[in-house]
Amino acid sequence: MKRPLSKRQQVMLKYIQDFVSENSYPPTVRDIQNGCDISSTSVVDYNLQILEREGYLQRKREVSRGIEILKDTTSSIVNKLTSVPILGNIAAGNPLPMSGSGPWNDADFDNVDIPTSLTKGKENVFGLKVKGESMIDALVGDGDLVLIEPTEQARNGEMVAAWLKDEEEATLKHFYLQGENVHLVPANSQMNPIVVPASNVSVRGRVVGVMRSF
Repeated sequence: MKRPLSKRQQVMLKYIQDFVSENSYPPTVRDIQNGCDISSTSVVDYNLQILEREGYLQRKREVSRGIEILKDTTSSIVNKLTSVPILGNIAAGNPLPMSGSGPWNDADFDNVDIPTSLTKGKENVFGLKVKGESMIDALVGDGDLVLIEPTEQARNGEMVAAWLKDEEEATLKHFYLQGENVHLVPANSQMNPIVVPASNVSVRGRVVGVMRSF
């Protein structure tokens, strides 16, 4: 199984493919450096080694244009990665203030490239780093990255990023609306639910995927 490529490696692979299509011969390392705005040829060579190792191309180093893209690789990777902004931390335990509690689309946030399969085709997905062990029985542990689909609505049982308005804190829990109260239920038998008036809870999004930390 191929590892996901970085954004730079995707750009390089697409540049090589386009160059070959336009010129009927492959680019040199210097062409790739200039065409992809990369700082040095050594950086290009390093990333070409990764592309070769992962089976996206072959190289003949004794030839200046000795790069060959292997068939059926470019479309399979370029179209299967998406960039997700990491907005901050969220508690899987006691609630904690969450950075990025304002507008989600902030250019200052870090981004990570992930396989689109993890977002399940959802739009505007963002990521939050998990702090705590309250969702461990749902296979969400401390240090994991949860992928959140923005929404203000949730069905009972869904795992959500919930904002507690009075406390100005966020928490990651299973959502249950019962009468006039919301029960934010952990997936850890050692912890108790958080029960608050529904008026005090704002759903910020539902979990659509998890990237495990090891």
